[in-house]
Amino acid sequence: MRILLVDDEVELTDPLSRVLTREGYGVDVAYDGASGSQMALQGDYDLLILDWMLPQYTGLEICQQLRRKGDTTPVLFLTAKDTLDDRVQGLDAGADDYLVKPFELRELLARVRALLRRKSALE
Repeated sequence: MRILLVDDEVELTDPLSRVLTREGYGVDVAYDGASGSQMALQGDYDLLILDWMLPQYTGLEICQQLRRKGDTTPVLFLTAKDTLDDRVQGLDAGADDYLVKPFELRELLARVRALLRRKSALE
């Protein structure tokens, strides 16, 4: 299973990438919206984990762009944007799940497993 992690916080992204790799996932990382968008459009990922607030393109814009192209890859927002309106906007933009920073690692991993299970069941 391949995951694209797009987040500009290196102090979060690098350790999280290592944890996901230890869990058996192939992980690619992008640190800005432009790279993340390009990788998401060109790659064959099973899951995208997107921060909302990114340089160049936001995670919300990446998600909307993918959905407009008919891409159904599961998207998990991992973001500090924590209001009810933010969560609703993210889910309405096409995200499949939404987790607010700071988060518990066990919960994130459980959500990743759930999204990947759901994707596998649809294939």
